[in-house]
Amino acid sequence: MANRLQDSTSPYLLQHKDNPVDWWEWGTEAFAEAARRDVPVLLSVGYAACHWCHVMAHESFEDAATAALMNAHFVNIKVDREERPDVDAVYMTATQAMTGQGGWPMTAFLTPAGEPLHCGTYYPPTPRSGMPSFRQLLTAVHEAWSSGDDEVRQAGARVVAELREQTGPMEASVVDSSVLAGAATSLLGSYDRVNAGFGGAPKFPPTMALEFLLRHHERTGSVESLSIVETTALAMADGGLNDQLAGGFARYSVDAGWVVPHFEKMLYDNALLLRLYAHLARRTGADRYHEVARDTAGFLLRDLGTSQGGFASSLDADTEGVEGATYVWTPTQVVEVLGAEDGGWAAELLGVTEDGTFEHGASTLRLIRAVDDRARWERVRAALVEARSRRPQPGRDDKVVTAWNGLAIAALAEAGMALGEPSWVAAGERAASLLLDLHLVDGRLRRTSRDGVVGAAAGVLEDYGTLAEALFVLHQATGALRWLDAGCALLDTALARFADPAAPGAYHDTADDADALVWRPGDPGDNASPSGASALAGALLLGDSLAGHGRGYREAAESALSRAGVLASRAPRFAGHWLTVAEAIASGPVQVAVVGPDRESLVAAAIAHAHGGAVVLSGETGASPLLADRPAVDGRAAAYVCRGYVCDRPVTTVDELVAALENV
Repeated sequence: MANRLQDSTSPYLLQHKDNPVDWWEWGTEAFAEAARRDVPVLLSVGYAACHWCHVMAHESFEDAATAALMNAHFVNIKVDREERPDVDAVYMTATQAMTGQGGWPMTAFLTPAGEPLHCGTYYPPTPRSGMPSFRQLLTAVHEAWSSGDDEVRQAGARVVAELREQTGPMEASVVDSSVLAGAATSLLGSYDRVNAGFGGAPKFPPTMALEFLLRHHERTGSVESLSIVETTALAMADGGLNDQLAGGFARYSVDAGWVVPHFEKMLYDNALLLRLYAHLARRTGADRYHEVARDTAGFLLRDLGTSQGGFASSLDADTEGVEGATYVWTPTQVVEVLGAEDGGWAAELLGVTEDGTFEHGASTLRLIRAVDDRARWERVRAALVEARSRRPQPGRDDKVVTAWNGLAIAALAEAGMALGEPSWVAAGERAASLLLDLHLVDGRLRRTSRDGVVGAAAGVLEDYGTLAEALFVLHQATGALRWLDAGCALLDTALARFADPAAPGAYHDTADDADALVWRPGDPGDNASPSGASALAGALLLGDSLAGHGRGYREAAESALSRAGVLASRAPRFAGHWLTVAEAIASGPVQVAVVGPDRESLVAAAIAHAHGGAVVLSGETGASPLLADRPAVDGRAAAYVCRGYVCDRPVTTVDELVAALENV
């Protein structure tokens, strides 16, 4: 049996390379083999930090008898959803349509043409709660296929036809101030007034919806919007979702009260949350937001940074097969590390009780009250971190994903500017250099790399959109034209390769020359991270402000936004990034160009007081398109404030600049 996974750049696939299952990677060869043998394809999709993916692997894929059944009757394909989001998107859509739900691991049975026959998620090794065992399912699918029944073999083609029709572009719809107000009102209606956040358990960090509400507050003065943002941000920061000792947020809370996290830590979550807390720190001046931003940035740099300068994808939910084992504590364990006096104080502060909040009497760590002794807290925290470091640690998926690194670069650069941390900006530059030097191959992005070796999977739309925006933020932070030029090149490629020619403003998630799938995915919904189309729209708007209006970027951004109007109106929780882009358009967006000598105080004031979505750029007159034809005033530094296509007269003092920004 060939070990086809041993040379993969995916840590998830490498976890399965020694299974007794005859795994194939996704590709035409696997489907050709299925056609030659006249057997279905068994597609298994997951990712390295997925707890239940590990469970199913141990129960089924490492079991010789189960593997023998799989090998005898199927061609088995293993896919890392983070490396191939296009494949995941197609078959997750089918799974949700067939079962009403989705998740990972995803288990799909396909025809040799790639059409879905039967889809599901986790299957146990023995029947459980009305669910068949995995071996029973394998046998049933094999018998149905082997019966030669044309109805069975043609079912997949009908599923594809129906889903292709249902997943087409939405009708164009205006996103104006009334839509933005309606979205804010809708979010207020679904707000959890007891625990903060939206909806019940499980509860995910609604970062993009909070970004929208913060921008909505800045533009309209809405007190309710700011209240939702702040109460949710504090609940997440003080709850079990946030690692109180070393920083970094878990994927979600399994309960509605932010007490017990699902312990995996994802790069995209932490990048988005860093940006949110930096924005809140800048807007409110509150120390707590600054502290959370600092700790989250520290987590990114310390725990997810790679030796090549990029950022790893995730940390596992479990340690040596036990979920949360690295992170939870009992009162006895706390006292063993800190002694009776400090241990009792820390246990009370962090909600560590005899009954526990997790399993087996252990507790997750939360900040139950405000810290009243900062020096004592820092001493206690350092001791607990050191003790925790001696425990077994969760595994790390160290592949570098282009889109998620783009989110991290933008967050570090923007937070570094806002909070006076130049080392964060420098870290963003290193990661951007890695992506442009390694992931950009013949002018096209690749999706991933690992240990300095680029993967074969082509970049998808979110890779182009998020990286382009990150490069534009770096241009603002550093003034370097390299980032502006590279970002514009990515936008031009995205516009040429991903646009849907039959529906202006709509975009596919895969390029026009990408691997052919049973249908070409194009999901506009913002979920755990911005959709490809909304990421592109945001980058287009930013690129227009920085590179000038002659490229058609703003028009393209507005056209893309119109295709999300129905989504923004009906399901704003799944259009958070779209709505932040719409708020920026409604505000102008604001542009601040600062030129001349001794301009540092003007730049600092612009960064501190400009609304979210604003562009702030500093440099010598003519150093970039935004700085062209904007001279100093009487030999003094000057700030030019524009809103959309209308500019105020230049100002030369901090007070004048602050007043101008408050009036836009």
